[in-house]
Amino acid sequence: MRDDSKILIVENDAAMAEMLSDFLTDKGLAAAIAEDGAAALALIERERFDIILSDVVMPNMDGIELLRRLKDLKSDAAVIMMSAYGTIDNAVEAMKLGAYDYIAKPFRLDEIILTIGKVQESRMLRDENIRLKRELAGKYTFHDIITKNDAMHKIFQTIKKVSGYSTGVLIMGESGTGKELIARAIHYESSLQGGPFVPVNLAAIPENLLESELFGHVKGAFTDAVRDKPGLFEEASRGTLFLDEIGELPVSLQVKLLRVLQEGEVRRVGATASVKVSVRIIAATAKDLEQEMKSGSFRDDLYWRLNVISLKLPPLRERTEDIPLLVEHFTGRFANKLGLAVKGIDREALSVLIDYRWPGNIRELENCIERAMILSDSQTIKPADLPHQITDAGMPKAPGAASFSTTSLSIKEATRSIEKRLISDALAATDGNLTKAAKLLEISYRALLYKIKDYAIR
Repeated sequence: MRDDSKILIVENDAAMAEMLSDFLTDKGLAAAIAEDGAAALALIERERFDIILSDVVMPNMDGIELLRRLKDLKSDAAVIMMSAYGTIDNAVEAMKLGAYDYIAKPFRLDEIILTIGKVQESRMLRDENIRLKRELAGKYTFHDIITKNDAMHKIFQTIKKVSGYSTGVLIMGESGTGKELIARAIHYESSLQGGPFVPVNLAAIPENLLESELFGHVKGAFTDAVRDKPGLFEEASRGTLFLDEIGELPVSLQVKLLRVLQEGEVRRVGATASVKVSVRIIAATAKDLEQEMKSGSFRDDLYWRLNVISLKLPPLRERTEDIPLLVEHFTGRFANKLGLAVKGIDREALSVLIDYRWPGNIRELENCIERAMILSDSQTIKPADLPHQITDAGMPKAPGAASFSTTSLSIKEATRSIEKRLISDALAATDGNLTKAAKLLEISYRALLYKIKDYAIR
């Protein structure tokens, strides 16, 4: 628990206030006392408090009125309401006015500590999100590409150098690493930025339609050719044609593509004359084209024509420092797009994402965040919101975790027995690290504390 939080206790019962103050002081937290809402406001005008523990029923100014005043003052303090006379209406009113949480008296002191811990974690998450947003708005973005990775920044430097030339560029990288974003960055850094950027995934077009799609056709060239149709080369005239998955292009069409690159003109299917085109070609592939050349699946001359400048994109597992930035970007985008209340991700869930290998790279991370935000029941993504293939990856098995026994036929009793054994095994597997144990168990840190106490494990 952070020990730099300043806490104000607003409580007219002097004994209760002193007891809370002593307890929090023993926990290393700085605590001050105010006897009612009016006294609290007077203190708040002189000092800054991170957390306010306030009773609801007090003389002069009660807790609900204090909340209203704090809202008018745009106070940054998180308010936790306490009341022995609390009703559902009081709780609802307090939450509407911005209270962080509501605790009914009598309460256990560890409940106060747990709630304060939640506030501190929320504040750290908020501060981290603010920092990340500043970073996203500044030095870590380049044409919508978000990164602080050194290898990626070297690629950006290369893009700036080559953007003024029509030289061929070959972008290599695993699926989902952002090859099209790099191609767009090259286009918009160049003098062709006013022209069209035309992307085409060659693997997504049936082989019998590829020639027509790329080079166009004239009316009557084949059965369905009911009119003249320009191809993608003509559509991209005075701009950039991005040929994604170039390794999937059939050898028969590789010859025709090479001719277009050499002569600067295309001939539509069924036409008798060629058309001049001025197009910059950027190609991309997830395949090893040098290996494809050795096997005869890709032409050497086309490879060297395309590969004047090559850019090798690192997979996400080699740029884990970018994961917090990307998560912040995706949560903001999906919150706006889908109207979701999720504002960020907690540290345990972020740690899971950083440890994962990401075979689908950034695209997989993006899908993961969208799914987690839709399924989440809170304002932060937690490990339980993540797909099992991500949370289970690399998870060590707790010793003996597969073996359970109980003499009772009660499902409730058996469940308690299994939970107790799982918690004990998780603690053993993590050398008593509660955060890691909660991650293994796929429950919150707070829930783990409750269960440890309930089962008297420690």
